[in-house]
Amino acid sequence: MQFDAIVIGSGISGGIAAKELCEKGLKVLLLERGKDIDPAKDYTDMKMPWEFPDMNMVPEEEVARDYPVQSECYAFNVANKQMWVKDSDHPYTTPEGKPFTWIRGYHTGGRSIMWGRQTYRWSDIDFEANKKDGFGVDWPIRYADIAPWYDKIEDFIGVAGTYENLPQLPDGKFLPGWELNDGEKFLKAAVEAKFPGRKIIIGRNANLSETRPQHEELGRGPCQNRSICDRGCSFGAMFSSLTSSLPAARRTGNLTLVTDAIVHSIVQDPKTGKATAVRVIDRVTKVGKTYEAKVFFLNASTINSAAILLQSANEANPRGLANGSDQVGRNLMDHMYALSTAGLLPGAPADSYYKGRRPTGIYIPRYRNVTEESDGYLRGYGYQGGAMRMVGKGIAGRAGIGAEFKEGMHKFGPWMAFISGFGEMLPNPENRVTLSPNKKDKWGIPLPHVDCTMGPNEFKMVKQIMADGKAMIEAAGGVVISQASEPGTPGLGIHEMGTARMGHDPKTSVLNKWNQAHEVPNLFCTDGAAMASSACVNPSLTYMALTARAADYAVKELKAGRL
Repeated sequence: MQFDAIVIGSGISGGIAAKELCEKGLKVLLLERGKDIDPAKDYTDMKMPWEFPDMNMVPEEEVARDYPVQSECYAFNVANKQMWVKDSDHPYTTPEGKPFTWIRGYHTGGRSIMWGRQTYRWSDIDFEANKKDGFGVDWPIRYADIAPWYDKIEDFIGVAGTYENLPQLPDGKFLPGWELNDGEKFLKAAVEAKFPGRKIIIGRNANLSETRPQHEELGRGPCQNRSICDRGCSFGAMFSSLTSSLPAARRTGNLTLVTDAIVHSIVQDPKTGKATAVRVIDRVTKVGKTYEAKVFFLNASTINSAAILLQSANEANPRGLANGSDQVGRNLMDHMYALSTAGLLPGAPADSYYKGRRPTGIYIPRYRNVTEESDGYLRGYGYQGGAMRMVGKGIAGRAGIGAEFKEGMHKFGPWMAFISGFGEMLPNPENRVTLSPNKKDKWGIPLPHVDCTMGPNEFKMVKQIMADGKAMIEAAGGVVISQASEPGTPGLGIHEMGTARMGHDPKTSVLNKWNQAHEVPNLFCTDGAAMASSACVNPSLTYMALTARAADYAVKELKAGRL
């Protein structure tokens, strides 16, 4: 079969690429390196808690053997263990003393099945930051260029949120947002009174608070407020490639999905400079195969996309495909993560509770270097978190037996709040992905080598993230009971990006303003690799918007005969 386009990767950006290209009439081959996932068979969200062994915890010996990295993710458990890669099957290397926590899911839909669904637009503050302070290269686009594509994606995936009119966090096309509970309202009132430049809002998330026709026609239903989204959602209420983008692509009749297809490299015509084919290795049989097309979208995720470009080196491009700038693999970023502060709120309403398990928490948009100055660092951070009402004396860890203890377990305890900072990481060319010179995986492909660490700006920011977290809990009369001492290792934020950055100049960037490779005109990369900076908000919405924008451009160029 002849294909017009090949998309590499079926995750959050690859799914959108497949959908958009198929809907524009192209015959699309979608390559997924992992197994196929069938929600009816593989989702576990309809099982009861007691159906999972060991209180839904994976045994320590299995974790040590197969999941030492994946188990670092908060969402890893028995119920969804099959959605995470076995680290024993998919190794990578890091320098001694510089760990990188690479969280992955190799299957149809990729990590879009397990993501946290926090969905925020970037602003001009983010797109202009590199030019303003000189770190990284200037973004070749601004908010106005991507705003219509944010509209398109939000309308399709369904984003619940509230309108706040904040310049650093643009509003979008929202479904009704969830309501703050009474503990969060109490925290909000106290924090905003003491710190007028700070806001506490409900987290904007890609769960359907209510459905629209475009959701219903794909078989999606409203959120049931169960908050077990990481098991997969049989209602289709949470957005994923598997329940939204790929069904939309399939209904066109233009999609061919091939799973268990590990991409080895992209073939380039030495005369025209264009990509002509993709070499793959069957995950199960290890037999190689080549697929040809006219247009190529690279959406394998940040580290893998860089590795594929590096592995695609040829005689004319010995450093890797599209790598005349020597920027492929460089500028790897992740958000600073696990910077949590937790405290009790004794003054919060004592006579109220809440119903259901809402699929999002609170969000505190960035205010440092916006409404408040920083303590000597660039960029800024936001917080995610929430408040919950503790129930039962035993929650506090006090031992006991007998009727009095049992009766106490039915009584409400205090409200507890937690807020966790997500800080922006500056682009740094020394934070990079390369290929191991002597270690290969079981398919004969060189292992990615990930060398990434935080710099002075990040560590200055960490101190203020923790100080501000403590101050906001205490502003509500709270008592801090725990606080992180340092950020999680890079990668643990699961927002890796930057290894094939966009830019104006082919000498300093890999992609142009259309996510098109400067040196390979029919090759586009629209996953996290394309990002020229990291901002401090979750990036998946931006990946999807860039993807829809690039697909529109690619099809127009193809039909005009310029690709």
